[in-house]
Amino acid sequence: MRIEKCYFCSSNIYPGHGSMFVRNDGAEFRFCRSKCVKNFKLKRNPRKVAWTKTYRKVRGKDLVNDPSQVFERKVHEPMIYDREVYARTVESMPKIAEIRREREAFHIKDRLLTGQEKQIESERIFIVKNLEVLTEEERRIESETRRRKVRAMLKLPFE
Repeated sequence: MRIEKCYFCSSNIYPGHGSMFVRNDGAEFRFCRSKCVKNFKLKRNPRKVAWTKTYRKVRGKDLVNDPSQVFERKVHEPMIYDREVYARTVESMPKIAEIRREREAFHIKDRLLTGQEKQIESERIFIVKNLEVLTEEERRIESETRRRKVRAMLKLPFE
């Protein structure tokens, strides 16, 4: 049983579902539903249509470059099945799913940060990387201002 991917929206197409369009040059395009076929025939770019997976990847909405997603890729060469390898793979699938969930949760949390929080974090990283450039007095002033910003953001009383 092979699960195909929709050419337009990249969703799964299970056996017996969807439709296929074959061009004169022999290129095959598989679609999950008529919505994808119609958008393909209207020559719309999937990267510009907001509900497709490619749009989400291009805009940074989904986790893209993650090694845990390598396991889903299709291999175009026949595999020689080994019982031990198969058993280890099946055994490790829940661990891989847990790792993927954790990374996606971190990605979502990172996207939800406000602009001010991101700016504070980027400034903090810049200062830590370039700490040797500052003099002792500038370091003291910078640490005080950083503490004030964090307290103001968290609305904590001053010490």
